Amino acid sequence: MSAVVCLINGRAGDQVPVRDRGFQYGDGLFETIAVCAGRPLLWERHMQRLSRDAARLGIAAPPEPLWRAEAHGLCRGVARGVLKLVLTRGGSERGYAPAEAEPTRVVSLAPWPDHPPAHAQDGVDVRLCRTTLACHPRLAGIKHLNRLEQVLARGEWKDGYAEGLMLDEDGHVIEGTMSNLFLVQRGALLTPDLSRCGVAGVVRDLVLEKARALALPVHVTTLTPADLLTADEIFLTNSVIGLWPVKRFENRDYPVGKVTHSIRDAIGDAVCPAARC
Repeated sequence: MSAVVCLINGRAGDQVPVRDRGFQYGDGLFETIAVCAGRPLLWERHMQRLSRDAARLGIAAPPEPLWRAEAHGLCRGVARGVLKLVLTRGGSERGYAPAEAEPTRVVSLAPWPDHPPAHAQDGVDVRLCRTTLACHPRLAGIKHLNRLEQVLARGEWKDGYAEGLMLDEDGHVIEGTMSNLFLVQRGALLTPDLSRCGVAGVVRDLVLEKARALALPVHVTTLTPADLLTADEIFLTNSVIGLWPVKRFENRDYPVGKVTHSIRDAIGDAVCPAARC
C-alpha cells in the first residue's frame, strides 16, 4: 500500500464539505488503529471509546457494524497499515451552536510508519516540551479533533528525539505528544492522572489491566519531571507503536527493565508484531 485509501460516509473520496463542523471547529473524534494481517487490532476497545466519547460530546455515533464493515473492507489483504476513524458532528450553518445534522463518518487507511525497529528494542530519547496542555475536565481523556497543543509541541524539534513529553499548566507530566506515559518506581507502575487533560489511550487501559493481572502495584497519580528523573524505568504506549521503552530523558539513562519486559510480553498480540522487538 503506497497511498491513503479513504471512505467518506461509505463512499470513496478525499474531501469533506467546507461547512462540516469537524473542519470548522474540530467538533469531532478520531481513533487510530494498527492493522496487522488484514485485522484492525483492539477493535472492540477502540469502538467502546469512540461510542463513549461521542456520547460525552452529544454526537450520534453510527452503529458499530457499519464502522466494522467499512473498516474491514479497507483492511482486507493488508499486511500492515494504520486505520483512522473520524466522526464529526456533521455540517451546520455559521455559529458554534450545535444543530441537528447527520454526522460525518470517515474511514481511511494509511501505510505503516517507518519507525526504526530499535525504538521498540532498545528504547528512545525523549524531551520535555515547552507547550503545555490546558486543563479542561469535561474534555479530559477524549481523543477529540482539537490537537493544536500537540501540533505546537511536536513542532518544537526536528531530529534527535522520538517523542516529547507534555506538562499541564500546573507542571504535572501528562503524556507524550502522541503517546501515554508510564514509569516504574521500586517495582510499582505509575501513570499520570488524566482527569483534567490528556488522552486516555486504549493501550494505556490495556497496560493497566495487564499490570493488575500480574499483581504489580499500580498508581494513577500526579507526576512531575522530578519523578521521571528518579524512575527506574520509563516507557510509552499507543496503538501504533505498541510499547517503546525510554532510554534517555534529560541527562538520565534508563534500562529496558524487568517491568517493561513483563508488560511488553503481557500485551503480546494486542499490538502489531512490527511494533514489538
